[in-house]
Amino acid sequence: MSSDLTKGASPVPPSRGRIAERLLPDGTEPDPRFTLANERTFLAWIRTSLALLAGGIAIEAFTADLFLEPVRKGLAVLLLLLGMMLSAGSAARWLRVERSMRSKAPLPLPLIVPLLAAAGALAAAVVLVVILWR
Repeated sequence: MSSDLTKGASPVPPSRGRIAERLLPDGTEPDPRFTLANERTFLAWIRTSLALLAGGIAIEAFTADLFLEPVRKGLAVLLLLLGMMLSAGSAARWLRVERSMRSKAPLPLPLIVPLLAAAGALAAAVVLVVILWR
């Protein structure tokens, strides 16, 4: 009893699904360890995004007696927007890194890092000014 595999026919690789084929149409499958590392990095960015969102909600909900209303709202909105941007940026970065690995191209720079650093520094500066001003 022989099968097609024993006759020299090459097996057809299993499909990853329509979404994967649309998002990752070209290249070769990278080592699974690199793909999983990329996924862990994505999840770390998502955790940071959730922390920023929680911080924005907490500032709006619990600091009415600490900050003037415009400062409180501005700081909360800054953290919420930063959390939203980081969440979307992390998904885009995951996809760009995955495509780079599949095409054996250099990894892209994380463009969200300077934005995150600047916005975090701005939020910290606002809090510092308010604390020193009181």
